[in-house]
Amino acid sequence: MSSNVIPTTPLGSHGPVVGVQGLGCMGMSEFYGETDTAEALATLDRALELGVTLFDTADIYGNGENEKLIGPFVRANRDQVVLATKFAIERRADDPTYRAVRNDAAYIRQAVDASLSRLGVDVIDLYYMHRRNPEVPLAESVGAMAELVQAGKVKYLGLSEVTGAELREAHEVHPITALQSEWSLFSRDVEHSAVRAAADLGVAFVPYSPLGRGFLTGAFADAGELGAGDFRQYQPRFTGDNAARNAALLTPIQKIAAARGLTPAQVALAWVQQRAEVHGLTVVPIPGTRKRSRLEENTAATALHLDATELTALEPIAAQVSGDRYPDMSSTSAARE
Repeated sequence: MSSNVIPTTPLGSHGPVVGVQGLGCMGMSEFYGETDTAEALATLDRALELGVTLFDTADIYGNGENEKLIGPFVRANRDQVVLATKFAIERRADDPTYRAVRNDAAYIRQAVDASLSRLGVDVIDLYYMHRRNPEVPLAESVGAMAELVQAGKVKYLGLSEVTGAELREAHEVHPITALQSEWSLFSRDVEHSAVRAAADLGVAFVPYSPLGRGFLTGAFADAGELGAGDFRQYQPRFTGDNAARNAALLTPIQKIAAARGLTPAQVALAWVQQRAEVHGLTVVPIPGTRKRSRLEENTAATALHLDATELTALEPIAAQVSGDRYPDMSSTSAARE
C-alpha cells in the first residue's frame, strides 16, 4: 500500500493550494455501473491521506445524489477539502433522456442554493459552469456567478468546456480560477486555444477523463464488455470499428509501461501532468475512481517523469483516434472553435 503524500500546487494564480492530482467523484453515483458505496467512501478517506485535496462533483451526477454522498466527508474534513461542484446541465426526474444547458442568472442562483443544501455546507470552494450555452451572454452568466462570490456562497469560479476566446471574455468579467475540460492522450482539442488562454491568464487547467474514461488503461477494448448502466456503451470511441482502431493505439503506452514497471494508467497520467511543463500552466487532473487500489495507482503517477523518447512515442496517438468524445458534441468547446 502506498503511503507517499503527493505534492501540492497553487490552483493557478487565483486559487488555493491543492494536491497536484484531484479526485473525480462522478462514478461513485452514476454512469459507470454498480458502485460499492462503502468502498467509494473509503476511497474518499484514502485520497485525503494521500494528499488529494481537490474533490470534484456536480449537481447532475446522480441527479444530486453525488453531492449528498460526499457531503458528510466534506463536512468532516472541511478545513482540508477543496470542494468543486458544477451547475448548467438540467435534467428531469420524469424524463431520463432530457438534457438542457442553462446559463441564465435565475437558474444559477437556484442551482447554487440547491447544491449548498445537498452538500450541507455554507460555501462552495470552486463553482464551475459545467457547459456553455452560447445563447446566453457570458457577461450574464459570469456576472451572476460573481454575485455568488460577493454573497459568500462561492470562493472561486471555474468554467468547463469553453474555448480560449470564451475564457478570455469571462475572465474580463471576474477572475476565473480553473478551466475543466477533457484532456488526455486521446483528447487534445483543448490545445487549439483553451490551453494558451489559460496559461496567459494564470488559470489552472483541470483535465477530466485523463484516462480516456478508462480506455487508456486497457481495462476494456470494446464497450460491449461493460455492464448495464455504463454510459460508455454509447460513446462513439468505444464501440464497433472505432473501438478496434483505438485499442490498437494503446501499444506505445503499454510498451512504456512494461519497460518501466508501470501501469498504462500511470503512463497516461504522467503525460497529462507533464503538460504543465510543456505549456507553462498549472495542471491538476481529476481521474475518477471508486476503489482505493486504483486511487493509489493513480496518485503514484505524480512522481513520474517521461523522457523525450517516451513523449515522442506518445505524440501521434491523439491525431489517430477514431470517433467523437460524445454522441452529441454540440455543447463542447470543440463545436465552437
